[in-house]
Amino acid sequence: MIKRVPISALKVGMYITDLNNDWIPHNSQRKRGVIKKEETVEKIRRMGVQFVYIDASKGADTQDSETASDVDHRNESALQRAGEQTPGLRPHVPLAEEIVVAQKIHSQAQGLVGDFMNNVKMSAAIDITPIHQLADELQHSVFRNANALSCLGRIREKDNYLLEHSVNLSVLMSLFGNHRGLSEDVLHQTIVGALLHDLGKILTPDEILHKPGRLSPEEFEVMKLHAQHSRDILASTEGIGELTVITAAQHHERLDGTGYPEGLKGEEISEYGRMVAITDVYDAITADRVYHKGMTPTQGLKKLLEWSGDHLDPVLVRQFIRCIGLYPVGSMVLLESGRLGVVVETNEADQRLPAVRVMYHTKFRMPITVATIDLAKPGTQDRILRAVDPEEYRIDVRKFLV
Repeated sequence: MIKRVPISALKVGMYITDLNNDWIPHNSQRKRGVIKKEETVEKIRRMGVQFVYIDASKGADTQDSETASDVDHRNESALQRAGEQTPGLRPHVPLAEEIVVAQKIHSQAQGLVGDFMNNVKMSAAIDITPIHQLADELQHSVFRNANALSCLGRIREKDNYLLEHSVNLSVLMSLFGNHRGLSEDVLHQTIVGALLHDLGKILTPDEILHKPGRLSPEEFEVMKLHAQHSRDILASTEGIGELTVITAAQHHERLDGTGYPEGLKGEEISEYGRMVAITDVYDAITADRVYHKGMTPTQGLKKLLEWSGDHLDPVLVRQFIRCIGLYPVGSMVLLESGRLGVVVETNEADQRLPAVRVMYHTKFRMPITVATIDLAKPGTQDRILRAVDPEEYRIDVRKFLV
């Protein structure tokens, strides 16, 4: 039986199934196996891990635990409560119309961020103007119909993670900032900070940055320096605002002080640093990487709730969930009719009734004609039963998002 145990109850002889530390960026630690020595427990404790998952049938057990199913049930209940309010922005233009514009912005964004990073690396002349213009265009697209860029954010290739993550993070920060009512200037600066938050990775050796296997403790320390490098580069770049620097510098800080580069705690971390930490973790854990398979959007939201308080701001986590919805764009859901569909548009009036693109019938175990169904449309009887993992049905959701 899989159980969650507090770090205080972890002991030699237990079989770990999940270190539950995906909130640690670039986490590539081995997650499974029997604990053979006390030093391993202490190493896990130093990571800042509060709870781990064990298989009690393969190793030692403890009464100080709860089943994984009970944890998931509690997280699901918390997710439903967090999503009781309506999500962020009401679309002003149809998705089919905005997706055309969003595709151009998304492609342009990856190119501009890549060029900017290369120019910094080559010590070439730096012109921040195109980045500012891009941030404005991105913000306007999100305002017109946030679902467009959100759809594109789910269509990603793991070999291009660095650039896609930077663009996706800026989209999430735009959504989050709009939802929280940030002023136009503050929102603009945080979007730029999100776009350039990983700029410091240009100084990370390629053999570490692109290593397909686990990083050694020494390599991980080198990787961690990128946040400090991002801060220093942006602080010395003309035309960069203070909040942009703060947003980029604090995206790996954690409430309990286990983050970096400063090891800030609680209110020492700015509001924008706590916001970008949430969006950064969410985008990272829901992305396919060389060393791990990404979680589904719903699984990712549950993990944000589980890590709230210790590592992530619990109030902001719940606001973020209200912002992107119970079933974020790209989620695969099972309908009462037995059909499977991918969420392509959230519903600002009722998070339980998004627009879904169906393509498969579970009762007949066969593909069906692809169609988009607005569950909120009068007369529509179908409803969502639950979110599901597309891996169970070997369906690539990316094929149905655009």
